[in-house]
Amino acid sequence: MSRQPLLNRQSRVIASRLTLHLQQGASMHDAANTLSALDDIWPRSQKPIFISCGRAACDAGLLDWSAPENAAIELAAATLLGPNGPDLIGALQTWQPTVCLVFDPKAAQALAVDVPFRFIGFDARHFTVGQLKLLATRTKSYGMGIAFNIETAEDFRACVDTGITAAAGWFFTKPSKVPAKTLNPAQTNIVRVLNLVRKNADVQDIEAALKHDVAMSYKLLRYINSAGFGLSCEIQSFRHAVSMLGYDKLNRWLSLLLATAGKDPMAPALIYTALLRARLMELLAVGLVDKSEYDNLFITGAFSLLDTLLGVGMEQALDAMRLPDPICDALLGNGGRYQPFLELALSSEGEAGEVIAEQASMLGLTADQFNRAQLQALSFAEAMEL
Repeated sequence: MSRQPLLNRQSRVIASRLTLHLQQGASMHDAANTLSALDDIWPRSQKPIFISCGRAACDAGLLDWSAPENAAIELAAATLLGPNGPDLIGALQTWQPTVCLVFDPKAAQALAVDVPFRFIGFDARHFTVGQLKLLATRTKSYGMGIAFNIETAEDFRACVDTGITAAAGWFFTKPSKVPAKTLNPAQTNIVRVLNLVRKNADVQDIEAALKHDVAMSYKLLRYINSAGFGLSCEIQSFRHAVSMLGYDKLNRWLSLLLATAGKDPMAPALIYTALLRARLMELLAVGLVDKSEYDNLFITGAFSLLDTLLGVGMEQALDAMRLPDPICDALLGNGGRYQPFLELALSSEGEAGEVIAEQASMLGLTADQFNRAQLQALSFAEAMEL
């Protein structure tokens, strides 16, 4: 599976889209079995998860999967009106999963079918902004309008201005400004604290540095006490955090804090994505590297969008920190033992299923292991969202 986030007008991720990449000869029954096997770790939040069959033709076999309440199955209008349409419509009427009708030239006929649609999906690559505005208005009574495959920030803004509820794509991960040459004061202070933690400085020295920025201290404690961390008691102070977690774990959360210190208008989606990449890389590496390196892989993923988040070049961002060479090598594209994990995490955001399969195989990962890690990372990012 690969994925796309769906953003609302405030640039917050309010849903996800998973695309299924079937092996040659695989059927929708196989896809249903694969999805069923993931039920125990399926994200149970209120955020919808759209399921696209990608290049495969969806049929009633997919409905062998008892879809969770937050799952929305994407169906092209042509599929509902094709030769297998009657069987599919009958199955939809029986099992009543949430359906997103993907708008195509036959959509007008499909809307007359006796199947309720909660969402109407539009592939933004096939419509102008003017067409989207008109279609969103005309189909509003049938379901909420969703746009897929948005490629630029300008297209995203234009899309949500048409009345579309949410838009999916990775447009926000591309830097929108000329990189600055230096970090701003808030970012510099976090880096100073990070470097103190990395060299195991005295707790009093670290606390003194934190007191220079009360907002930073507050944010740090919020992250540590978030649901994603899963602690059994509330951390009340930095000294308490050190005693409970140790310096290695604090290094991880300070790294997340640095990733939130930017002013990019797309910051909510960027932070969500950085969190997801961080946890995904950590999970993919379980059993493949020494446990002592899990935090480094997490930080590699968290920092993979650092240049965009902070508005500086990646080299400038890394120059200010004393990071291990494998992290820097991966982030700068210089190879090293962490780069295959980063490349796989990035490929999961694309549409090339064969590339994902090849990269996962090179790491000795099965499709089930990769899919499970991806869903667990999705749940983590949602639990950590503040």
